[in-house]
Amino acid sequence: MPTAIAVTGPDLVLPSPDRHTPSAAVLQSAVQSPRTYSLDQALTEMHTLIEHHGYVVVLCPASAPRALVQRMHAIRSVLESDRISILRPDLPPLGLAVLALQLRQLSICDFSPGVLASAARLLSHYIYAGALLGSVAKLDRVPVTLQSHAKSWVPGAQFAVLATPRPELVKVTADATLPGPGFGTKMLYATGQLTSDWVTETLAPAWRTQGVSEARLPGESARWWATGKLVEFAAAIPDISVLYQLVASVRRDDCHWCGLELIGDRCGFCAAPLPPPPERQASAPARAPARASAVRALPRGAT
Repeated sequence: MPTAIAVTGPDLVLPSPDRHTPSAAVLQSAVQSPRTYSLDQALTEMHTLIEHHGYVVVLCPASAPRALVQRMHAIRSVLESDRISILRPDLPPLGLAVLALQLRQLSICDFSPGVLASAARLLSHYIYAGALLGSVAKLDRVPVTLQSHAKSWVPGAQFAVLATPRPELVKVTADATLPGPGFGTKMLYATGQLTSDWVTETLAPAWRTQGVSEARLPGESARWWATGKLVEFAAAIPDISVLYQLVASVRRDDCHWCGLELIGDRCGFCAAPLPPPPERQASAPARAPARASAVRALPRGAT
């Protein structure tokens, strides 16, 4: 069985693009209150996932309540399991749902659980996630100037905000746009209390997306963006072959703490950092020539 990709809410599960991509596991321990879903039930739920899949990668929004995060770590601690990865990428909720879908697609490939978990950081850099907002007065996850704060009080003002991979904020005008990806993407959008015309008719064509689809607005979106007046969007690579190439092209190492494979500078399961190069070279066993250590930007239009 492939590594399980688990999420903390049903609205973070996007439809599978094909019959091969498995769905994500929605953790009831995150959805239900501790008063109605006991710790024993939560432990049984996670233990069952480990028994069926071997390893579990949990994606939890960065804006999730502290109590939820503490419960996830408590489950991992009580089970004394190093087979549970708890990841909190700094992506908006819809972007996190896209990342979960990409990991689900890659879970059926020949990547080890450690590589799959640590690939989340890499793939996050290729997700262009943002929102059209009716106010930025309370937004604290993207830098907002004092001038933008003042403009947000003007009736009818709207702002286009890019959260990742590089924060950007512009006031929506006839010619306003945001810096987009230089590679082929598909865009998803989810509507809150604003109309989606600017996103679908202006932003998507400017970004030369290969398709636009509507998704359900995640329940965490209003908290993340500090307003319910929004249209959230995320553009990302939809092709599993390109995603596979991105991950496979990065050098792999063994975690010096838990022994799992990893890419990048930190283990996705135990969070141990990769030792500095001299120490790593002195302790690492002989192996085949390393894969390419850098991932080049994809050309515009690549799929």
